[in-house]
Amino acid sequence: MLATLTVLIALVSVLLMAAILIQNPKGGGIDPTLGGQAQQLFGAARSTEFIEKATWVLAGALAVLCIVAVLVVGSGGTGAETIPLQSGN
Repeated sequence: MLATLTVLIALVSVLLMAAILIQNPKGGGIDPTLGGQAQQLFGAARSTEFIEKATWVLAGALAVLCIVAVLVVGSGGTGAETIPLQSGN
């Protein structure tokens, strides 16, 4: 379960990085250095909305996956348990 979550977190992280890098820093839409094919396909306004929504969805998915991974590890998914020390009485 934890291995699957780790792979999903890595995949979502890479997609989130790509979505952020595609955006134009001035908020003008998809960066023209990437060819601008998405502007021709969707139009400038629609492509900006799509990339912005994709960024928010991926960020939310990453947050949820990280919380789920912490809960899985915290519930004893690793098998490492602490054993209390006994006094020498």
